[in-house]
Amino acid sequence: VRLADSGGGLVQPGGSLRLSCVASGFTFSGYTMSWYRQPPGKERELVASISGTGDTVNYADSVKGRFTISRDNGKNKVYLQMNSLKAEDTAVYYCYRSGGFWAQGTQVTVSS
Repeated sequence: VRLADSGGGLVQPGGSLRLSCVASGFTFSGYTMSWYRQPPGKERELVASISGTGDTVNYADSVKGRFTISRDNGKNKVYLQMNSLKAEDTAVYYCYRSGGFWAQGTQVTVSS
C-alpha cells in the first residue's frame, strides 16, 4: 500500500486549496478513504471520509459547508477541496486508508 498526498501551501484567509492523494498497491475502490489533519501542538483529527463508491461522505463539524471530499476510482485518487479557509485550518493534512496506512502529509498554512 502506498499513499502520496500533495497540494498544500500558503494561502490567505478566505482562499482555497485542493489536496490530492494518489494510491497504489491495493484495490482502491474497495476502501473508504479519509483526510486527517494535525494542527500545531494538537492531536491528529479526522476531517472527512468517503466510501469506496463515493456515495457516502462524512465531515467534521468544523469543515462542513467549506470542504468537499471526492474521489476518482479510475485514477486511484482522493481529493479534498478546501474553500473559505481560516487560520484555524492551518495543519499538516494526511491522506489515510484503514489498516493504519498514512501518506506523508502536506502542510497547509492559512495566513495573511
